[in-house]
Amino acid sequence: MPSRRTVLAAGAGLTTALAPALPLGGTAHAGTAHAGADRRLRALVSRMSLEEKVGQVFVTRVYGHSATDPDPADADANLAELGVRTAAELIARYRVGGVIYFTWAHNTRDPLQIADLSNGVQRASLALPRGLPVLVSTDQEHGIVARVGRPATLFPGAMAIGAGGSRSDARTLGRVAGAELRAMGVRQDYSPVADVNVDPANPVIGVRSFGADPEAVAELAAAEIRGYRAAGVAATAKHFPGHGDTAVDSHYGFPVITHTRQEWEALDAVPFRAAIAAGVDAIMTAHILVPALDDSGDPATLSRPVVTGLLREHLGYDGVVVTDALDMAGVRTKYGDDRVPVLALRAGVDQLLNPPKLDVAWNAVLRAVRDGELTEARLEESVLRILRLKDRLGLLADPYVSLDQVGRTVGTKAHLAVAGRIAGRTTTLLVNEGPVLPLSPRAHRRLLVVGADPASPSGTTGPPTGVLAAALTGLGFTATALPTGTAPSAETIARAVTAAGDADAVVVATYNVTATSPQRTLVGQLLATGRPVVAVAVRNPYDVAQLPSVKAYVASYSWTDVELRAAARVIAGAAGPRGRLPVPVQRADDPTRVLYPIGHGLTYRGR
Repeated sequence: MPSRRTVLAAGAGLTTALAPALPLGGTAHAGTAHAGADRRLRALVSRMSLEEKVGQVFVTRVYGHSATDPDPADADANLAELGVRTAAELIARYRVGGVIYFTWAHNTRDPLQIADLSNGVQRASLALPRGLPVLVSTDQEHGIVARVGRPATLFPGAMAIGAGGSRSDARTLGRVAGAELRAMGVRQDYSPVADVNVDPANPVIGVRSFGADPEAVAELAAAEIRGYRAAGVAATAKHFPGHGDTAVDSHYGFPVITHTRQEWEALDAVPFRAAIAAGVDAIMTAHILVPALDDSGDPATLSRPVVTGLLREHLGYDGVVVTDALDMAGVRTKYGDDRVPVLALRAGVDQLLNPPKLDVAWNAVLRAVRDGELTEARLEESVLRILRLKDRLGLLADPYVSLDQVGRTVGTKAHLAVAGRIAGRTTTLLVNEGPVLPLSPRAHRRLLVVGADPASPSGTTGPPTGVLAAALTGLGFTATALPTGTAPSAETIARAVTAAGDADAVVVATYNVTATSPQRTLVGQLLATGRPVVAVAVRNPYDVAQLPSVKAYVASYSWTDVELRAAARVIAGAAGPRGRLPVPVQRADDPTRVLYPIGHGLTYRGR
């Protein structure tokens, strides 16, 4: 695999009106029961007003920790962006079918507050005439993308799970993380990432992917989906038709994927086929252009050949399709914000996620139906799919959560221990000449921990140097943290080199090192001190190619607490390295040649 191109060869009344929901993941071999549930859902749709049907297809942000009493600043933000002051007012005005939680929207302070917010959202909706439960969602991928932090359980991210290579671990992650989300009233998780990351320069996917081998990605994504479904939470495979081969971030630009149809079938489609076979409840579209799949110039989110032609007809998927966020640049380059939601529905999408201006988008869809551009029957197809999902999740029978259950479910000692055990199987030892590792508290008692301190993922302790130093101190060393950042100045580097003179060994955290990164200068000058230097790639394992002189290199794949503590245990010899590269690392001086192949990973003798 020498290059990227080679890789490409309703309250009580509502409850009474509906029969008991099918168990999540159930296909109801008793077809009469399934048909009966569908008849009742169709009858429910028939009683809805056009405005209510339009509202069901929208999933929106809303600021605040409470559905009715947000902080004044959040109420002002809601008024400025959404024209209402609270989540309850938003639901009353637009009858939205879904709400997405974000950390930056102040929705996720702590588990008990999240559960109370979820209950408030449901009360607000069910109090309305013909009110329906709201599908609450969030992006809880774990690793570098998590909206709910401590004290909830945080697992290693997807590429770390790929390094561990265990389908059982992936399923356990989904089951435990799903149970915690459900306890907080979150019934849809925008995870797992099913993209195959074959471009090391990918700025938006990277370690959010399980790896570069489509079959391995497929197995792990399917396993995680089964775990979420077992917990009663809808998993969402993303980003269809595949976002793994681009150097452009669709949040800020419009990526173009040059795969042929044959390459797409062999690479990108594989995990989505597996996700569908695993019964995935939702699939998220990507704001990317794949000319081989649709040469119209439209992003996949707005492409009928992609959404209906490929996903629904070719792959046979009839579940919910949700757009990626509609405030991202990748979907806004060709059409205005009033056209994007209409075109997405025409393409075959069901849920419209986080439009930049809800009033513009909502009224555009309403107008399109009234003018005949969208038929009401087409709108009802999406509403029915959304209601089927809500029914399968048990929302129509009981949308509320018990506040008493939150503490008994979220962040329990048992769950935290499971996350730690899984993390212990992911740390990858890339280089160990000498060997340098493991370090010994007897020979290397005084450790200096320097390096990059990227913004801490939501709800983790951070910064990485501090977490590593604390973990190593707990393992018998005397470790001092000296953050130097992702772009250390000459003065900062000099300070680190001076401090290294008083240490027995140095641990340096690296983050997305490039050919021109000052991190290379830092590491070079630390090596020149003669002290043993251990580098930890706290995000992309590709860093190792830029620092060939380092004699001990460990990959943690993220800088969350659980992954850094696992890396510290490997450095200290308290655990052996067990991870294997899920992506190839190519040479920095010749990207056509592989430095470390998929599956590379060293061990300690006898472990």
